[in-house]
Amino acid sequence: MKETGKINYLEIPARDLAATKTFFTAAFGWSFVDYGPDYAAIENAGIDGGFFKSDQVVSTKSGSVLVVLFSAELEATVEKVKASGGQIVQDIFSFPGGRRFHFSDPSGNEYAVWAEPLE
Repeated sequence: MKETGKINYLEIPARDLAATKTFFTAAFGWSFVDYGPDYAAIENAGIDGGFFKSDQVVSTKSGSVLVVLFSAELEATVEKVKASGGQIVQDIFSFPGGRRFHFSDPSGNEYAVWAEPLE
């Protein structure tokens, strides 16, 4: 049920829509629905959203919002991101409540992946 005031949809810029879709399909199993040549809606990502054609990128260095994904196997996810064409921009580090790393997609957008702390 949709509720007023709740986050419902995220839109992310992409310099190269085809490369971005290929990367997220390979690294995370996402799928997409194209709405013309300049927009692709994201499916199977945990929240609704889409990528729009743009020369802009999102990065914490420029103060943008950071999209954070979850992984039950953080080290394996690092390897899958690299094998799928992503770039690690910050290696795994601990923070209160868990561990995470940051990566950029083929369009240059920054994301993070977090996991529960090691026991």
